[in-house]
Amino acid sequence: MSGGVERRLCEEFSPGYYGLCSVGGMLSAGTTHLAITPLDVLKVNMQVNPIKYNGISSGFSTLWREQGPSSLWRGWSGKLFGYGIQGGCKFGLYEYFKKLYSDALVDRSRSFIFFLSSASAQVFADVALCPFEAVKVRVQTQPNFAKGLLDGVPKLYRTEGLPGFYKGLFPLWGRNLPFSMIMFSTFEHSVEFIYHDIIQRRKEDCSRAQQLGVTCLAGYAAGTVGTVISNPADNIISSLYNKQAENVMQAVKKIGLVNLFTRSLPVRITLVGPVVTLQWFFYDTIKVLSGLPASGGLSRHMEEANVSA
Repeated sequence: MSGGVERRLCEEFSPGYYGLCSVGGMLSAGTTHLAITPLDVLKVNMQVNPIKYNGISSGFSTLWREQGPSSLWRGWSGKLFGYGIQGGCKFGLYEYFKKLYSDALVDRSRSFIFFLSSASAQVFADVALCPFEAVKVRVQTQPNFAKGLLDGVPKLYRTEGLPGFYKGLFPLWGRNLPFSMIMFSTFEHSVEFIYHDIIQRRKEDCSRAQQLGVTCLAGYAAGTVGTVISNPADNIISSLYNKQAENVMQAVKKIGLVNLFTRSLPVRITLVGPVVTLQWFFYDTIKVLSGLPASGGLSRHMEEANVSA
């Protein structure tokens, strides 16, 4: 790996490094979310109308039959740009906050650093995502609302004003903050477990292909665990955006406690597991091709300071 290190485009924790991480996060998140738009369309419709869309195969058949094949790609622009911007903020700021907190909180455990870093990054990432998500969900579930961002943004502003774009911010935080905290922490600990207990080699001593293989395994575990944790809030968001409930408590009562955890969960696992895996794969591919190590772990001096954590 020494040859790769010599060809580094930037040094770790430099402004260029955080910029590279942000670009990597933007490209990886935007492209992967765009690719699974049909599954996202089905998921949202299953949440809003679970009786009509009560299964993956039957749901796709209903959408195709009633609204045509183009309906499966509704909201693609919101997925590409909204989640691209969110991914740039999430990955770039996570790297920044992880370094910041590891330096400032040397007496804290690894898990605490991972939780706090991911939560801090996600707060800003969701503020950036929320307007895109508000338009996307309406486009996907209300065929006559708009075709995409270009006509959906001005229409939403005319009908609901600026608050309409951020109506779902708190439920979005409720979904994404637990997901992000569990996802990043699970990823970090999975990477550590694979290197320490399975491969039994330091990351720096592994090839690029081996590092990316570890990234994929850890990414899938992280995505699956995070999906289960965040499913209730995801159902609430869809209910609020489609005016099936006026507030969070009303949405919880209408959906039901059991359904909060189970409704659309299989399709979300099908959707999110591979997406998170691909995001980490593309993100780390950009990093290793730039001469940087793959993701996972704290800086060397932080590892020494937290050896007893």
